[in-house]
Amino acid sequence: MENNAKKRSSVFNDVNRAPNRAMIRAMGISDEDFKKPFVGIASTWSEVTPCNMHIDELARKAKKGSKEGGGTPFIFNTITVSDGISMGTEGMRFSLPSREVIADSIETVIGAQNYDGLVAIGGCDKNMPGCMIAIGRLNVPSVFVYGGTIRAGKIDGKDIDIVSAFEAVGKYNNDDIDRDGLHKIECNACPGAGSCGGMYTANTMASAIEAMGMSLPGSSSNPAETNEKLEDCEAAGKAIMNLLNKGITPKDIMTKKAFENAITVVMALGGSTNAVLHLLAIAHTVDVPLDIDDFERIRQHVPHIADLKPSGRYVMGDLSEIGGVPAVMKLLLEKGLLHGDCMTVTGKTIEENLAEVPHLKEGQGIISFENPKRKTGPLVILKGNLAPEGAVAKMSGLKIKSITGPARVFDSEQEATDAVLNNEINSGDIIVIRYVGPKGGPGMAEMLSITAIVVGKGLGEKVGLITDGRFSGGTHGLVVGHISPEAQAGGPIALIREGDMITIDSETQELTVDVSEEEFKDRAKNWTAPEQNLRGTLAKYARSVASASKGAITD
Repeated sequence: MENNAKKRSSVFNDVNRAPNRAMIRAMGISDEDFKKPFVGIASTWSEVTPCNMHIDELARKAKKGSKEGGGTPFIFNTITVSDGISMGTEGMRFSLPSREVIADSIETVIGAQNYDGLVAIGGCDKNMPGCMIAIGRLNVPSVFVYGGTIRAGKIDGKDIDIVSAFEAVGKYNNDDIDRDGLHKIECNACPGAGSCGGMYTANTMASAIEAMGMSLPGSSSNPAETNEKLEDCEAAGKAIMNLLNKGITPKDIMTKKAFENAITVVMALGGSTNAVLHLLAIAHTVDVPLDIDDFERIRQHVPHIADLKPSGRYVMGDLSEIGGVPAVMKLLLEKGLLHGDCMTVTGKTIEENLAEVPHLKEGQGIISFENPKRKTGPLVILKGNLAPEGAVAKMSGLKIKSITGPARVFDSEQEATDAVLNNEINSGDIIVIRYVGPKGGPGMAEMLSITAIVVGKGLGEKVGLITDGRFSGGTHGLVVGHISPEAQAGGPIALIREGDMITIDSETQELTVDVSEEEFKDRAKNWTAPEQNLRGTLAKYARSVASASKGAITD
């Protein structure tokens, strides 16, 4: 091991590197430490969100594991923002760009410091893809650790979560609950540390990363405030040393088949539409040719077997109690739906990792494979004259599969929200929210707030909603996002007029508007992109970001 370690850390062992070593010695590093691999521990600890407020302790556990495994570890931090706290405000525009800031900052530190390996620990939604984009760019031996899911909130013996709070706003506006009832839900929805509890974006992406082989078995479903989560982190610190010794890098693990495994698990669990955006972006960093048609191809063969929120009854903690993601993967492998020969961060294949994993227990969270919630995956790719490059819908738990109705056009989420709250939206309407895409927002804001209010108002399956923005993993209903090209880029959604008849059909996978090609051309002659008076982070993002159909990448 020592000879391999010296080779890996040779950048600091040359005699001409004495000044560099002098700086490092100030941090308590000894001669023996210089003989070991230098490992960066990227922590997303922050007090701005419950998703990340416990990660400082997790980072220290990962450091301990790395040190005991024979490494010289260093903790450094990167930013996070809270999607849930910024939801429905102007601040939500910064959420998706934060993915790039996280990726850029981790890449910058590991590259500048010449570290040999990386353990990245994430909590809130953009942490996972941000860490993974950095891991893909750097291609040094790496392990991702998920900070874990929050406990379910409780009211009168029933589970609630953050989506319950958003939906309660619609119920309050509809006079279905009073102010005290709303306050009670607010005070009990989030009982401690950890990421939102349903199969929302954080839990979706953590599950996808485990399925991809980039985190240790069980890491994605072990809850935040448990001994198992502390053990995850210490084990990750040791696992990075094994990867360094074996010379296994992320590109050895993140192959096309690994991404197919990730998509399979996301479909089976009924994951967030954001998985499409983020997996496309991660694949780009490791030069894997993944596109939205791959999601549709895989979806056709994978049943939706998880009874998890937002379209089901249970949360990630319930799934953990019956075996978690490893047990789900074991079932999928036995059904021939996973590539068992894919390498993982354990240094073993998926099949080898799952060999000793117990089968799913009886309990809450997974329903019968033979009698699934849906026979095919719920993340449906729609195309048509409104979305030539594609759009994404989550069609789970819905009785209605299609809707045709008049467009109600809004150029911001707030305008649409006001219309819903003022009872200006009728059954059968199609709400159109545009100029909120990657460039147009800029930042492609999530819209859990309005979709939850729609559900709370009792309109969940009575109206449609389409947008070039995106949705929270907590969103459900007849909603379509990621419409590409977006309005700011001159996509067809920019040319829709009030009253145009729009069809959303999940069975034919069409998103169309009853406007002829000739009429579209005439409307386009009088269209110009709205001016954006931007500076700073959002200005840079708007200039560099690509279409949602390509993962909203910036490189």
